[in-house]
Amino acid sequence: MQWQHMQFSYSEANMLPDDAPINQQYADFEEKFGSDGNVIMLATDDEDLFTLEKFKAWKTLSDTLATFPEIKSVIGIHNLQELIKLENPKRFEMQQILSKSTDISKQQLEAYSKSLFTDYPFYDGLIFNSKNKTVQTVAYMQDSIVNAEGRKVFIMEKFVPLIESFKKNHNIELHVSGMPYIRTLNSQNIVDEIQWFVLAALLVTSVIFFFFFRSFRATLISMLTVIIGVMWAFGFMGLLGFEITVLTAVIPPLIIIIGIPNCIFLINKYQHEIKKHGNQAKSLQRVITKIGNATLMTNVTTASGFATFIFTQSELLKEFGILASINIIAIFILSLLIIPIIYSYMPLPNDKHLRHLGKQWIEGFVEWIVKMVRDKRITIYFTSVAVLGISIIGIFNIKISGSLLEDMPQNAEFFEDIKFFEDKFDGVLPLEIMINTKRPNSVIKLSTLKKMDQLASEIVDIKELSAPLSVVNLAKYSKQAFYNNNPKYYQLPTSQEQTFMSPYLKSMENMKGAGISSYVDSTGQFARMTMFMKDITTEEIKKIEDRLLPKIQKIFPEDRYEVTMTGKALVYQKGTHYLVDNLVLSLSLAILLIALFMAWMFRSFRMILISLIPNLLPLLMTAGMMGFLGVPIKPSTILVFSIAFGISVDDTIHFLAKYRQELKANHWKIKRSVYPALRETTVSMFYTSIVLFFGFSVFMISSFGGTVALGGLVSATLLFAMLANLLLLPSLLLSLERSIANQKTMKEPQMSIIDEEDEELL
Repeated sequence: MQWQHMQFSYSEANMLPDDAPINQQYADFEEKFGSDGNVIMLATDDEDLFTLEKFKAWKTLSDTLATFPEIKSVIGIHNLQELIKLENPKRFEMQQILSKSTDISKQQLEAYSKSLFTDYPFYDGLIFNSKNKTVQTVAYMQDSIVNAEGRKVFIMEKFVPLIESFKKNHNIELHVSGMPYIRTLNSQNIVDEIQWFVLAALLVTSVIFFFFFRSFRATLISMLTVIIGVMWAFGFMGLLGFEITVLTAVIPPLIIIIGIPNCIFLINKYQHEIKKHGNQAKSLQRVITKIGNATLMTNVTTASGFATFIFTQSELLKEFGILASINIIAIFILSLLIIPIIYSYMPLPNDKHLRHLGKQWIEGFVEWIVKMVRDKRITIYFTSVAVLGISIIGIFNIKISGSLLEDMPQNAEFFEDIKFFEDKFDGVLPLEIMINTKRPNSVIKLSTLKKMDQLASEIVDIKELSAPLSVVNLAKYSKQAFYNNNPKYYQLPTSQEQTFMSPYLKSMENMKGAGISSYVDSTGQFARMTMFMKDITTEEIKKIEDRLLPKIQKIFPEDRYEVTMTGKALVYQKGTHYLVDNLVLSLSLAILLIALFMAWMFRSFRMILISLIPNLLPLLMTAGMMGFLGVPIKPSTILVFSIAFGISVDDTIHFLAKYRQELKANHWKIKRSVYPALRETTVSMFYTSIVLFFGFSVFMISSFGGTVALGGLVSATLLFAMLANLLLLPSLLLSLERSIANQKTMKEPQMSIIDEEDEELL
């Protein structure tokens, strides 16, 4: 019933706290100038565009776009206006260059095409690129729907069909871009892939699960449990009013991650007990009391690890932490209720269902593990240290990425269009500079305009940025218009020329033409310089900042001006750094919480240290792999660490819970306890890791780079975590036998475990 309240996030993931300076600066910018991500661009470099047929088709497309109520204004070569100097009274006016009529002669069009790229430098970089003869139509969306559901409805139901119809009916190469368009199509791809990959993960895990257990009913019971858990996850999103974001979208497959191991451990223990004595009630009771206890701890520790995100200042991370921790506990409750209850109504498993327990190949793997732990501990330690050293080297090569575009599907048509705009117009990602002159009407002063022009000259030299658009462009155009539109006078007027032009300039104060009015606020105190940025790395953005900020401070003295760099791309980049800082904090807190749980469970400080070593090693190995493979830390890959830590802790707790049982049964003899615990838990750990390995490998066929990296890294880490817990953990227990061999070191655990004698009484 709560699914009806689910909604997808229609704004970029804001990973920063609301009171972060960069967030406050961007909010201040939006309050004065509106959204910087409200532009849709249609471009072409078709050589025959200025033929009558194609030009009229382009004009019709632009005019149709302008009729939509979601579009505020449309500017293109079809409706460009020029600044005209008029007398009596002295004034400037904007007049349309071409007639509004569709009856344009061939001669008019030829003349227009020849003059466009040379006579109107004001529009160079905005409507066309004079160097490569590319033209574009720019549509400004209504600010009210840019970050709302209306944007998706407009793009998917009106805009996309219009573009597809145009491409089908006209032989004009058309490229579309702009943040509203990119974000909508990318969000739709994410939604589509979440659905398919959850289904694919379920299919693959169910096939492998069946291959191991050879039981349709065991497979169906497990899939039913996990599917209900996934449905609950979406229900909790609706109930709590949380949007589906780049992070919360990971929770449904995360439920599979946690749910499948629960099912494997519970069902495997049940079948082991049935094979041992054939008593169904006794088997189910032991499943709940023994495996249920251990599974509770694994789920609580995993949920606690994710719950650490709640303590960050980012709403995005808080929501993820709340949803993940609630759903992990929910899937445990579902597993512990559904599986024993359904089995209690079913007949006992027959021989074919239990045959997998004695398979020669799995028994061979178990014996290999036991032999390695018994005879090759030095090799295990040496390999672990070598992996640790190599991982540390890789960690130093990790990079952080805050790119809005990096994870988008590289082979999608809209991504190819992004590359087209990067090549022809130097990018699509908006970057803004807001200048506070601290005095009303000071923006239009010549001294301020000269400073802005000086800064623009510095920006032009940065190849990753487009030439900035600002009120300076209009000031230059006014001088050109004053000199009868001679393009060689497209420059800032001198103070003497400004005096001559003052009667004309006054007429421009309320001018709305060319969409330039949005570059100065209503008070005349704040100015805006807009540029577009290529899809560059976080390091390159930082270099641009380091290059520009000293220039800005020199050009605009801090005592007279306040200048800030902002824009969605910059906010996203800063948010990624904040996310990384919080990852370190939350992981440290998670490790502390896990250590406290271990202390509560086993009442042994030495056991805490021993159990953390095989859990930290997979984390370091994952980070090292990211460094060597060139996979940057970004919002889509940052969860790898939490998932890896949660799963490796699960394996540790299952092993130590069984080890604790064996210790008590064998009068605290380490060797007599380690090997039986190893033999019983190896099969479940192996099944769990293989199922999850292939389940996560499904995500590697995704078109999103982040999804591919997440699937590949988690899959590899799962196998390494399994080996660390099956080889390194028991080896450490045996090597430190003397220091942990007495009952005083391993005190009675807080979590009571029912023994054989107690069971008989029950």
